Amino acid sequence: MMELTRKGEYAIRGIVYLATRPMDKVCLLSDIAAAVDVPPTFLAKIFQQFSKIGLVRSFRGTGGGFVLGRSPESITLLEVVEAVEGPIIPNRCVSSPSNCERSGLCNVHPVWQRVQDEVRGVLQAVTLKELSTQNKR
Repeated sequence: MMELTRKGEYAIRGIVYLATRPMDKVCLLSDIAAAVDVPPTFLAKIFQQFSKIGLVRSFRGTGGGFVLGRSPESITLLEVVEAVEGPIIPNRCVSSPSNCERSGLCNVHPVWQRVQDEVRGVLQAVTLKELSTQNKR
């Protein structure tokens, strides 16, 4: 079963919150963590990963914190999920068909490929802008 890890869930909560803030307002990690109910040390590690790939920018020292690295309309949920979870792969044969001894005989392989394409497509179609402006339920 494909399931988002706690790290993935926390990553989404944190970055969506950041997308609700003005792009020029640096947010303290402690404020973000409190707002989204995530342990600050865990969120710090996630945001360090995000910083390395440009999803967020970090600022050190007094007045330090985080802002989005790009506009919220240019960051997709797929980028966020794959940044912390790695590539979405429903079955190992999709990532490396050459390592599967049944690849030439398997009627299920195209189904796994379609699952991967569909899930990636759904996540690619959703931006942080959309997630940050949806009505709260």
